[in-house]
Amino acid sequence: MPSRAIVIGAGVVGLATARSLAENGFQVDVYERSAAAKGASIRNFGMIWPIGQRSGIQYERAMRTKAIWKEICSEMGAWFDENGSLHLAQTEEEEQVMHEVVEKFSSERPIFWVDRVHLDKLSPAINKNTVRGALWCKDEALLESRKIIRDLPIFLKERYPIQFYFHRSITGIIQGKVWVDNKAMEADLIFICSGVDFSNFFPEEYLRNFTTCKLQMMRTFSQPNHWKLGPSICGGLSLAHYLSFEVAPSLPFLKDQLAKKYPDYLKYGIHVMACQNHLDEITIGDSHEYDMLAEPFNSVSIQQLILNYLEQIVHLPDWRIQQTWSGYYAKLRNGQTEYFKEIEPGIWAINGFGGAGMTLSFGTIEELCQGMRP
Repeated sequence: MPSRAIVIGAGVVGLATARSLAENGFQVDVYERSAAAKGASIRNFGMIWPIGQRSGIQYERAMRTKAIWKEICSEMGAWFDENGSLHLAQTEEEEQVMHEVVEKFSSERPIFWVDRVHLDKLSPAINKNTVRGALWCKDEALLESRKIIRDLPIFLKERYPIQFYFHRSITGIIQGKVWVDNKAMEADLIFICSGVDFSNFFPEEYLRNFTTCKLQMMRTFSQPNHWKLGPSICGGLSLAHYLSFEVAPSLPFLKDQLAKKYPDYLKYGIHVMACQNHLDEITIGDSHEYDMLAEPFNSVSIQQLILNYLEQIVHLPDWRIQQTWSGYYAKLRNGQTEYFKEIEPGIWAINGFGGAGMTLSFGTIEELCQGMRP
């Protein structure tokens, strides 16, 4: 009889874990406390973002994740857009960092510098009065996370020995057994893939290893006449956010300049991004507040800071906002990129992708679970 594994959480990490375990020969039961995933996995841009990952294993995992997403979306008939990304430079210092990034990465990534006069070929949105040029990368892709995360269980159930149980609360965990709504269920291996809710099961372990990050985001109405943004858009603030850009020697100087010019943005961890989904809506964000600053109350002033910055670098036909929301994810305190630990014999926790779950989960978990077989 095949070994049985239980996965707690049906967000992207739980789904990736269930898929890898099933491919390795396990029968998998996935338990989700809600009617459908509604945490960080659906409260994001839907970006697959290799540009934000350091060269080496992290970039390779991101590209593997992208390949898996592309295959899944193709088989499901789901929307998947390999639209690439543009980081728009407004200052000489931002442009210098981008040139250095191209020099460092051009041998391994499809990445280029594009002068202002040629940006029209990539996006109709660029504000040429403020933008000097852009870092263009072809690696990045988009999907509609709030739909794909909720449709994927049906797909996985049809193709693998995976069963999903929604509206099921885990009330206890010990070696080889979990209590589901106070009923004991047995398994050979147990995987906790519950994001910030990991603190409900092992609170001391969570507090010792993680900080909770709150983000604020928003989405416009559909743009008129099927207007297309093109590649996903970022500004110079994103250069200070992603560790991949630390390859640029002049980045420390740029960070000093940004700190002087945008103190409120750095206070709230804001770097500005925009992308467009299959419904022509523009998703805009985002801020990053940690621990005690991560209040449950959304701030209109933070939303306005994000919009003010975006309005400097792009023109949109319709800026009206139809939705705003906040999301919460677990971020490792030690700066590591994932948390894969056997908490107790047979009880594993997979967590800590730090806002890069859509970009890293499938490739990373496939690798981490390679040696786990019945």
